[in-house]
Amino acid sequence: MLAGDRNAFHQLVMRHESRLRAFVGRLAGPAVGDELAQETFLRAWTHARDYRGEGRFSSWLLGIGWRLFLDHHRREQRRQRLAVLAEPEMADHDTSDPGARLDMERLLALLEPGEKAAIILCDGHGWSHSEAAAILALPLGTLKSHVARAKAKMRAHIEGNVVR
Repeated sequence: MLAGDRNAFHQLVMRHESRLRAFVGRLAGPAVGDELAQETFLRAWTHARDYRGEGRFSSWLLGIGWRLFLDHHRREQRRQRLAVLAEPEMADHDTSDPGARLDMERLLALLEPGEKAAIILCDGHGWSHSEAAAILALPLGTLKSHVARAKAKMRAHIEGNVVR
């Protein structure tokens, strides 16, 4: 298919870059999202022969981005745990700012990675539940649970009933 064909791959990058960057950028933040998007395209290039054509190329590509985000997220959590262990005298600081406006990024920050990815794909990017489940390699029921839980957490936060 596109293995080794730089022109074909360039066309695929041009077609899918903005959607991929938007997805991983929402998950990880813009700077890290850009790095993850670049890594995703690099992985897609080096593993192009693994794409079987059973679904849309964009689904396969977003799946790679999702897995790279999960790897990044796990490394970041590990790094943060080590930092806390290295400096146990650091007190937790209050990050609430009553004067700050409530925005989508804050709401998304309340969610677990799977919930965040599910709500971004389904409500933010318009993927169907079954497409999002395939991208995230989740059973359909689990994906639907992630979306429902994400909406409930966001709604509870907006209404002032903070849910963790």
